[in-house]
Amino acid sequence: MYLLYTVFDMRNKMTEELAVCGMNAVLAAGEHNPQTINRLFLREDRLKSFTGICKQLAERKRPYKICEDEELERVCKSVHHQGVVAMIEEPVIEMLSMEELDLWASEKKTGVLLHSVGNDHNLGAIARAAAFFDAAFIVLNEKDTEARLTTSAYRIAEGGLEHLKVRKITNSAAFLKDASKKLTTIGTDTRARMRIGDLGSVLKNSGVVLVMGNEETGLPENVKNQCSYLLRIPGTGNIDSLNVSQAAALFLHEIFES
Repeated sequence: MYLLYTVFDMRNKMTEELAVCGMNAVLAAGEHNPQTINRLFLREDRLKSFTGICKQLAERKRPYKICEDEELERVCKSVHHQGVVAMIEEPVIEMLSMEELDLWASEKKTGVLLHSVGNDHNLGAIARAAAFFDAAFIVLNEKDTEARLTTSAYRIAEGGLEHLKVRKITNSAAFLKDASKKLTTIGTDTRARMRIGDLGSVLKNSGVVLVMGNEETGLPENVKNQCSYLLRIPGTGNIDSLNVSQAAALFLHEIFES
């Protein structure tokens, strides 16, 4: 067994690595992108579940280490490690190309555009729902400095990020102007006339982009103006709105069922 002796922060800029923790998140990384795992920390009782990943690491001459909870917490800066932490190559989000957008349209894929959704926890929760309901991509506005691929995003996604293409754009309105010519773009707006139950009547035989905005301010007017349709989730009015990840899950379910 190869041993590790150095403890890493959740994002190690020197080695360009990111800590991914949690059973499902690390198992998914090992299954779908094993080449990105550089090293592994795990509790002894987790070894059976990660034998395959440890074997792959050994074959690549990459280290893994059996350790206690205290060291795992130091590695990922969280008590929510579930007994395993992988140091992966720091993910680089590529700019979305027109060729890729055309491919998604031709394959009638479903995806999500996140415009200033607020934080990496929301990103992780939306990624989990997106993967569960067979979405293929998430597009981030590069000006959104809060929604990033962090340790928290990977942990909360529970492996969902391994099933999605994550890309970035510079201008949400400009992206939607192009995307709306090729896919059905659904914007979410608490004041929209149409309801989520109307989705079935507006979805065409095409791919879909679900557009989610900030929980407090929603989507800006220039972004809403470029959407094919605007829809809302009706409620009792006891509270103003749902969490953005809850709203995304409801819309993704409706799109999946339609």
